[in-house]
Amino acid sequence: MNQLFKNISAVLLTGCLVSFLGCEKFLDEKTSKKLSVPTTLMDFQALLDDPLGINYSSPVSGGVSADDYYLTDTKWNDLAFQERRMYTWEKDNLFESGFNDWINVYNAIYVYNTALLGTDKIPRTTANAVEWDNIKGQALYCRGTSYLEGVIIWGLAYDDATAEIDLGMPLRLNTDFNEHSERASIRQTYELIIQDLKASVSLLPIISLSKFRPSKPAAYGLLARAYLSMRDYENAGKYADSCLSLRNDILDYNTISFTGTYPFNIDNNTEIIYFKGMKTLSIISGTMPIVLPKNFESYDLSDLRKQFFFKKNPDNTYRFRGDYGGDDGPFSGIATNEMFLIKAECLARSGKVSACMDVLNSLLIKRWNNAKVYVPYSVDNAAEALNVVLKERRKELIMRELRWMDIKRLNKEGANIILTRTLNNKIYELLPNDLKYALPIPEDVIGLSGMEQNRR
Repeated sequence: MNQLFKNISAVLLTGCLVSFLGCEKFLDEKTSKKLSVPTTLMDFQALLDDPLGINYSSPVSGGVSADDYYLTDTKWNDLAFQERRMYTWEKDNLFESGFNDWINVYNAIYVYNTALLGTDKIPRTTANAVEWDNIKGQALYCRGTSYLEGVIIWGLAYDDATAEIDLGMPLRLNTDFNEHSERASIRQTYELIIQDLKASVSLLPIISLSKFRPSKPAAYGLLARAYLSMRDYENAGKYADSCLSLRNDILDYNTISFTGTYPFNIDNNTEIIYFKGMKTLSIISGTMPIVLPKNFESYDLSDLRKQFFFKKNPDNTYRFRGDYGGDDGPFSGIATNEMFLIKAECLARSGKVSACMDVLNSLLIKRWNNAKVYVPYSVDNAAEALNVVLKERRKELIMRELRWMDIKRLNKEGANIILTRTLNNKIYELLPNDLKYALPIPEDVIGLSGMEQNRR
């Protein structure tokens, strides 16, 4: 883990960060000398410098539900009840009570709101302007991230025709546990995400102190991802380009040499703009998930990703080992390779075929064994260009927690991606645009809050 954060002392909040579910009120007084209410800019920065609570808070449910991997009958039978049900897209009971993706998302949002409200109470002066802006920018960026990750899991795919009525996320902008929980629309949710991220752009530095803190290029990158999820390809391309104008490093896989378990690590990976990782579940941890044969076979023998992304199991299947966080866990943050792919896709969709191929080839040549001849992609029309880009996006961003978003948005455009699982001689299917693409909110959350549940 990045050295900057190994020695940070946490600033603890009065009360428990258990989202907005059960706390009736804050404690009236400190219960321990170790507990303190954050009041200074240093305090609020310390709240945000919490790798376990902030940088490792990405929900994993989308990755569990997607088609980057499969399980054997034996492995599936060994899972917890809720994980087994999530794997087969059941109607309900996909999350454990008390500690789950939803709780993690809103615990983090509570911290961001604490930092935002607290910073606003401190006058911005010439002396503290840089620090003040940076802290507020970080909190806005991180809140936008959490809402985007949440709506991708608990909301249907963005559709401009129905976004006003489709259910989104409860939008918490304060720290009042007693506020009534009501779900905003998908449109309102994305509007807040875009608003937070655009506001963060003007506040964040171009270069952050650490990859564990967001920066201006990270904000541009997350805007590109958000607009891609909305299928607003003009803006997605615009912000991917803005990101790459500030950070466009591509790691040449020919320069990687490793003897350990993982080929990548946070500190040495120049593609990482902002590090964020997922909370792990046993279902997609370690040797549990098996790479689908069709995914493994899609890589050419001269493609170094085949060597670096996968490791053979004793039974001749393969597991994924290409996390950009290395032994720090699954990566869900912002990196330049994703931006190259967003830019290429948006160029293809706008009919700029030659420019699209130039962007794509500039990425892929860095993945090719330089002892072999790389033959650049060349296509005749925009439709072919888009197909090539989407195929390469699938390969480059495997196990990156982006596949669930991609399936949802692409099925809205007629991709007809059907997910299948086979367990104990039974076939499970998830059809395009099924209501199950919006996962159910944990039942304990619904019971305590009275919010409307997703239709399944």
